[in-house]
This record gives sequence, structure tokens and C-alpha cells, in this order.
Amino acid sequence: MAGPGVMGSVIEAMGQTPLVALDRLVAAQGLSGRILCKLDYLLPGFSKKDRAARAIIESARASGALERGQTVVELTSGNMGTGLAIVCAVLGHPFVAVMSTGNSMERARMMAALGAEVVLVPQAAGGKAGQVSGADLALVEARAQEITRARGAFRADQFHHPGNPAAHESGTAAELWDQSGGTLTAFCDFAGSGGTLGGVARALVPRGVRCYAVEPEGAAVLAGRAADHPEHPVQGGGYAMPRLAHLSGVSLAGFRSVTGAQARDAARLLARTEGVFGGYSTGANLAAALALLTGPEAGGTVAMIACDSGLKYLSTDLWA
Repeated sequence: MAGPGVMGSVIEAMGQTPLVALDRLVAAQGLSGRILCKLDYLLPGFSKKDRAARAIIESARASGALERGQTVVELTSGNMGTGLAIVCAVLGHPFVAVMSTGNSMERARMMAALGAEVVLVPQAAGGKAGQVSGADLALVEARAQEITRARGAFRADQFHHPGNPAAHESGTAAELWDQSGGTLTAFCDFAGSGGTLGGVARALVPRGVRCYAVEPEGAAVLAGRAADHPEHPVQGGGYAMPRLAHLSGVSLAGFRSVTGAQARDAARLLARTEGVFGGYSTGANLAAALALLTGPEAGGTVAMIACDSGLKYLSTDLWA
């Protein structure tokens, strides 16, 4: 018989990540206030997407939308796919991850190691490795739809499935509030599917927390700006999609845009100063949080997510 501290599967470890104060880094920048960083890169799939992957599959199984042994298909930049690969492996569902060749190969290899079938879709004409555009994502979506129809599969559909924001509303947001002792004044997150930002905002805005969307400079379409330079190295988001279903009806305090260089520099600073080894989106979140402390949130407490591990970017210029 297992002891009371033994989990039944790795799925049960998809939550309750540490919240760390970046006080050394903030002090070194000469700023007042605090940044609290939630270490979701420590989840089993090394990213925050584990939470949504678990919620989507468990919800679909409970409703009967996903039958026993049925194949699951999803488009992914690699993080949602990794979470789904883990959940599907444990629960007995074949999983097909459909991903652009513009994403880092570490992601594809990790999903394959976890038992996923990985279908790589070539980038659109003029595409550049490490920079996945909205056009690239459209090609991945089309291929995912084809595979879903051909195999009679369940489509996880992270951009629309309500389990995505629900996981962050009941999980991430609740943890942030409890771990911080209710001291948060703001939260910012890089907009991918919008699930994390939408879910956290639904829970924390009523508590007085101001929530901000983070977008790449040149593709800040959620802020109402033109996508005049949509290319950027921040994988997993910033696809210049003017509407995200998970942000519908969500009250945001504002928007912050971050260049690829700012995200890169911030990720490196975070690793050197605080020992947090995050990826590009983590760097984008930190750059935005620092900007908030210099402006509307000066003296406040800003929460952010370490979205995924820097290990997923070793083949990119992030650590070159």
C-alpha cells in the first residue's frame, strides 16, 4: 500500500508550483515593488501547459466527448503537446502532435519520447526557423483538422476548449493568491492561446488585481496595433490573432509589447541573477513586469509565470 504522500500518477503533480520573489533582480534594476514568479517550468512537461492539458482531457473523458482509447490530436508549439503526451500516455490515448518546423526540435523530440506521434508541418513561404507566424499556424491547423477527420480523433483545441482557462482560473490563480497572501496588485502574461491570462484574470480581477496582456513588438494586435513586423522569436504565442476566445469578456488593465531582444535579455538576466532557467516567453513576461514596475505598477507586486524551461531552447539563439 502506498503512503499518503504518494501520487497515483504524474498527472497529479500538474499543479502547486512554487512562487518565488525576484527581489535581487528588482533591486539590481533600482526599482521599488516586487515581482513574484510562479515556476510552472517545474511541472512534469516543463511548462504551464500541463495544467490545461490535464483539464481538457479529464473534462472530455468525463463528458463522454473523448472515448476510452480514442486518439487525441492537437496543434502545438510543443508545450501543450508535451502536456497532452503525458496525460494521454497515462490514460491510454494515442496522441498526435501537429507542429510547425519553425519550433525548436527539442520540443518534437520530447513529445516523441513521451510516446506521441509528431507530425511536422513545413513553414509558410519565407518562414524562418525559430519564428512561427500566424501563416505557419494556419498550415498547422489545416493539417490537424485533416488528421482529426481521418482518424475519428478527439481534437483538444486549446484555443477554444473551456478547460484551458478553467485550469488556470481554479488552479494557477488560486495558487497565486494564496501563496502571495493576497498581496498581488498586478499580473502579466504572454498571450498564446490566452488560456492562462483569461483564466487568471477571471479569478483575480474581481479581487482588485490588474491584468495585462504581453505581446511581441510589431505584432501587438490585441492592443489594436497593426502587425507590421510579425516575425519574432517568442515561440508559443504572438501569432497576430486579433481575437482570442479565452479573452472574450475579460477585463484587462492594459497591454505591454516586448521585442525579441528584450525577451532574450530578460531570460538571460533571470537565469544569471535568480537561477530561474526559463524560455523566451518567460523572458517576455519578465521584461513586461519590469516595465510595469517602472510605470503604472510602481511600488506594487506584479506576478508572472515562468512559462517553460530553457532546456527547450538550447538549439535556438536564446543561449547562444
